[in-house]
Amino acid sequence: MSGSSRTKGKVMSVASNRSELPATPGAVGALRFRPLSPNIGVEVQGIDLRQPMDEATFRAIEAAWHANCIIFFRDQKLDEDEQVAFTSRFGPLAQVLNRHGGASKHHPGVMFVSNIRENGELIGALPDGEMMFHSDQCYIERPCYATLLYAIEIPKQGGNTLFANMYKAYEALPAAIKTRLQGMYAEHVYDYGNAPTQKGAVTEAARRYAHPVFRTHPAAGKKALYVNRLMTDHIIGMERAESDQILAMLFDVIENPAWIYEHKWRIGDLLMWDNRCTTHARTDFDVAERRLLRRSVVLGEKPY
Repeated sequence: MSGSSRTKGKVMSVASNRSELPATPGAVGALRFRPLSPNIGVEVQGIDLRQPMDEATFRAIEAAWHANCIIFFRDQKLDEDEQVAFTSRFGPLAQVLNRHGGASKHHPGVMFVSNIRENGELIGALPDGEMMFHSDQCYIERPCYATLLYAIEIPKQGGNTLFANMYKAYEALPAAIKTRLQGMYAEHVYDYGNAPTQKGAVTEAARRYAHPVFRTHPAAGKKALYVNRLMTDHIIGMERAESDQILAMLFDVIENPAWIYEHKWRIGDLLMWDNRCTTHARTDFDVAERRLLRRSVVLGEKPY
């Protein structure tokens, strides 16, 4: 089951009832912040990320990101070095994990997401089809805390990215469920191939790690739900039947359209999300159409 088909009703893809934030002056021009939806995401306008950025401008962007979980820049023209330079402002890049494929030949922290084949070989990872909601690298000890994705080639329709606000999901949980799950851990498993459309049977060789069901954002100090439909296998210390039942309920809460934003890509878009308080999915698209995006990630801390 895909992430898109698990959402009920229409997700928000345009700004709605959140007020536009005031302009912020900076060395690269006046920044403006436009909400992407009522509950998650903001577009940063008035900036060319190729240009030098002073500390005040960077801090304004960082603050907007922490406040909104996702930031988005339209009409950028970034080469790989420029994307790496901007990513590095947030911390050291995490290395691409070997099983993904699609690693850049120039930077160990850059990966291409693509269905394009050259001489019969894929040039990128995660090529085709839908993907269920997930959080990047949740199956290792220190998952990347930030993911940046830059659009180079985009299909005419589909291949959109859905984002859910995990603060909102946590806040929506009944008090009894919060009490029941407080202090508990869930095991996350990387157990799919290069075309991840659904969970497979968990194998012993699959990479896995256990993290708190509720994690605390170190910058915001807020709790977020930290499980996902694609990679969370079970809650530790529960019988499988109870774990499956509770996880199914949590996934439905996470995928409530009220706090989901759907991003319809355009060439030159740079989207950055916080894996500590979001989860994301991908909609289906025509495999005959080319799709190429460049991904960079920032090394994160061990969730707590």
